[in-house]
Amino acid sequence: MSNTHAPAHRPQDLEEEIAGGVGESPQRPDAALKVRGDFAYASDLWAENMIWGATLRSPHPSARIRSIDIGPALRTPGVHAVLTADDVPGRNLYGLKDVDQPVLAVDVVRYRGEAVALVAADHPETARRALELVEVDYEVLEPVLDAERAAHEESVPAVHPGGNTVRYQPIVKGDPDAAADVIVSGTYTVGMQDQAFLGPEAGLAIPGEDGGVDLYLATQDLHTDRKQTAAALGLDPEQVRMTMSGVGGAFGGREDLSMQVHVCMLALRTGRPVKMVYDRAESFFGHVHRHPATMYYEHGATSEGDLVFVRARLYFDGGAYSSKTPVVVGNGTTLGVGPYVVPNVRIEGWGMYTNNPPCGAMRGLGAVQPAFAYESQMDRLAERLGMDPVDLRVRNAISRGESTPTGQVLDYPAPVEELLRRVRDLPLPETSAAEASDPDIRDLPGGASNTTHGEDVVRGIGYGVCIKNVCYAEGADDFSTARVRLQVIAGEPIAMVHTAAAEVGQGLVTVQQQITRSELGVERVNIHPNDTSVGPAGSSSASRQTYVTGGAVQAACRAVRAELLDLTARELGEPAAGLSLSGGKVVSETSGVLADLADVLGDEVIEETREYHHRETFPLDEQGSSERAQVQHAFSAHRAVVDVDTGLGLVKVVQLDCSQDVGKAVNPDSVVGQIQGGSAQGLGLAVMEEIQVSEGRIDNPSFTDYLIPTILDMPPMNVDVIERGDPNAPYGVRGVGEPPTISSTPAVVAAIRAATGKALDHVPVGPDHIVE
Repeated sequence: MSNTHAPAHRPQDLEEEIAGGVGESPQRPDAALKVRGDFAYASDLWAENMIWGATLRSPHPSARIRSIDIGPALRTPGVHAVLTADDVPGRNLYGLKDVDQPVLAVDVVRYRGEAVALVAADHPETARRALELVEVDYEVLEPVLDAERAAHEESVPAVHPGGNTVRYQPIVKGDPDAAADVIVSGTYTVGMQDQAFLGPEAGLAIPGEDGGVDLYLATQDLHTDRKQTAAALGLDPEQVRMTMSGVGGAFGGREDLSMQVHVCMLALRTGRPVKMVYDRAESFFGHVHRHPATMYYEHGATSEGDLVFVRARLYFDGGAYSSKTPVVVGNGTTLGVGPYVVPNVRIEGWGMYTNNPPCGAMRGLGAVQPAFAYESQMDRLAERLGMDPVDLRVRNAISRGESTPTGQVLDYPAPVEELLRRVRDLPLPETSAAEASDPDIRDLPGGASNTTHGEDVVRGIGYGVCIKNVCYAEGADDFSTARVRLQVIAGEPIAMVHTAAAEVGQGLVTVQQQITRSELGVERVNIHPNDTSVGPAGSSSASRQTYVTGGAVQAACRAVRAELLDLTARELGEPAAGLSLSGGKVVSETSGVLADLADVLGDEVIEETREYHHRETFPLDEQGSSERAQVQHAFSAHRAVVDVDTGLGLVKVVQLDCSQDVGKAVNPDSVVGQIQGGSAQGLGLAVMEEIQVSEGRIDNPSFTDYLIPTILDMPPMNVDVIERGDPNAPYGVRGVGEPPTISSTPAVVAAIRAATGKALDHVPVGPDHIVE
């Protein structure tokens, strides 16, 4: 209770509501700092008496370790520690789903780049020179490189003692052997894509007086990192205190551990703060990538264009360790027919161990690969039937009340037909550069290199649509925690929001502020640094944070509001049921504004912590059925317009338009930004992004050789956002960030097919695919 009673105000109309709430687009608090280059990222961390850590990595994809001699490195001036697997104080294994990856290699290495030893030194160059002096005697083995062979051929060596299969998942519905009037089939492959975040892995570990450690780092999930790190260090989780540093992008690549345990081991061994920062090449070896996939598809339909069956086999190369491969297989198979009604389905998915680089989470997790295949199939089917490709998709589009191949009935809007019609109706570019009398060469394939003046340039238009699950699935307990405090500081009511949810560039900090403003009616909302002193928030992945952390912030705010209104009712003698908060005022339904919120609070501090759990999901059975395998689905549709130089095989994406259902646009400007960013990554996969792996070796570990779209590659976009709220979600929200990555890739490739007539069954599409 406040020590002073708040004075009653005369009834009056509320002057104005607080700006920057749900549905508006306030400026992000980190925006100006990032634009000016003043934002502090993890690589900017610094501490007094700090030394530097570095990692020795295997040069072989598969080998036995006969011996390791650290003596020469340890004798190097300036070196404080050299550590191997023998020095891991706790469990020398970690993993997101399966605990199968060693902190430091023991007897074998399973991929080129696996961590073998660690060095701490006064200077990063000294540490790197010391790494060269660590002598490792390897017995090189023949690597396992083909995921499909690993799935079926007994002669293929076992990468792990338990065999090569991480997960096998069938999905069976109806009669997969049903007859159809028209059948089309194809084999599709997707290359390995990198998340290509600009801020490399970095962290700073400071040993604590209690024998524990404080770790400052860029990650996607503080509590999952802490659980794995504490087990490897042999410490209680409370002794590993983690605080989020500035994150320079993530897209799934920071879900797995990288340097977390390594830097803590060095700090605890030396008793000094230790910093580790990967360079770009090491970053390519130090995080997981998107799974390459080989997919065999067969679609059957009636002569009128109704889908009868889909049969498919999907092979995902998970690389040396499990990471998110089980989830990729689950998503790939359950979403493998796309956003369509298909009465008869048989999909089989394999996630395999190989000696290729480890693969895990990346935006669109598990849904990107099959979307390229099933959308390519829909275009082939439309061509065989003589139908417009959009009309075929509309005819088979799933909608509310219909079921997915797992048997889950969609009890929320699924406006796939609407999205397809809307994206088709968006304005097209008027004239191609090739048709102009005096074309600007920058608008032609090849750009300013002046390779063509339009003589071999053909325009094509293509479409793609997708389905993506939102949040964790298959029975996972998916939740987030939020603590909200409301108090008066310097005469102004201020709310403090504390969660462990990672801001990785998606705008979550702003979303939490908007929700708090809307729920508590206060203008000033501060966000506490993300750390492990509050309950878990889960990973910033699966398009889930606005859903679950937004739900937790909403619940905590409502608990604070209820306590505040009870306080007001006691002090002012008004029934609490008729009171609300708005514009920094306490408002009565019948009497208007009663008091300033600051007057009611006085010296009182109200703090509440709440967890938000979405509704339950359930595992798949042996046939791949589940009442509710996934909590929610999101949908988007793209139309791509491309110009292709058919003589040189060069592609210019002229326009890339998107229509997407977002449920509720909490921040409309950020929603559009997420759609644009996701579309850029999908365009990159379509025409340029691929990690080149030969004999288990990454051949292009740099942004010189691994190409990503720049502002010159991104075309104009018409973005059409619709809001068909999910009644089961806070504010009706639906995941936004992943779907545009998924549907943009097949749309771009479909447009290239339309321009060239080529089959194009691999992404990314290169000039050699267009010009044989």
